[in-house]
Amino acid sequence: MSSVRSAKTIASVTVLTMLLAACNRAPPPAPAASAPPVSAPAQAPAPAPASTVLTDVAESDPRYVVGISYPPQANRYPGLAKALGDYAGAARAGLMQAVDGLGSEKPPAPYELSLAFEMVAETPEVVSVAADGGRYTGGAHGEPLVARFTWLPRHEAMLTTQAMLPSPEGLQAVSSYVREQLHTSLSLRADGADMAPEERARMLQSGTSMIDAGTGPEAANFSQFQPVMNADGKIAAVRFVFPPYQVGSYADGTQTVDVPAQVLGPYLAPAYADLFLR
Repeated sequence: MSSVRSAKTIASVTVLTMLLAACNRAPPPAPAASAPPVSAPAQAPAPAPASTVLTDVAESDPRYVVGISYPPQANRYPGLAKALGDYAGAARAGLMQAVDGLGSEKPPAPYELSLAFEMVAETPEVVSVAADGGRYTGGAHGEPLVARFTWLPRHEAMLTTQAMLPSPEGLQAVSSYVREQLHTSLSLRADGADMAPEERARMLQSGTSMIDAGTGPEAANFSQFQPVMNADGKIAAVRFVFPPYQVGSYADGTQTVDVPAQVLGPYLAPAYADLFLR
């Protein structure tokens, strides 16, 4: 026991001696220049999402046929290309959902998606693409597919009705102008048709009702449009596009009305007014 206590005593004295020596020792001189702190390695930025590259589609099997075509110029504008690809993808998804519903059954006529995108304007300020086609999944006739895309390269954004005509007064002006043009067109078609007076009256009543319902002053009623460009690259008019069933029957087809820039001018958003003919 005494030897253990002696060893502990010696160890304690040794530690105490070392502490006293450390207290009397002068601090070491500071280095002339401190080394820069070591920073963590920089994290590599996340890769940008892959751009949409539009390529024509042609595929078929005994149950369905798909044909989609794009203008090659659309790939110059990634934002526009994505919008076109998304629209076509949604149209194809709707077709394939119907095909999947067939199970192992083969339809009397193949289900079909036919969709053509066409470049209708391309200037440094305005790029416009029209999409027209149809999707058939049985029945007497197919579902019309009608869409318009107006891309503004300088803004890197799609021009929408809400952005172009932000006020209720602007939508009301467009509604009144379009409604008048469609009423006149309906009347001319009725006058040219060989039908009894009562049948003509029913046609006018039904057509007028559809026009009034489909051209109320709401942005959704005027969401499909394309610019009509003049030789100087300015928008001289906006062509509003109405698919079948919006302002007329299926037999009436897609209808359009050109609204001159002078009608739109007082109601255009300042950010886009310089795109239009004044």
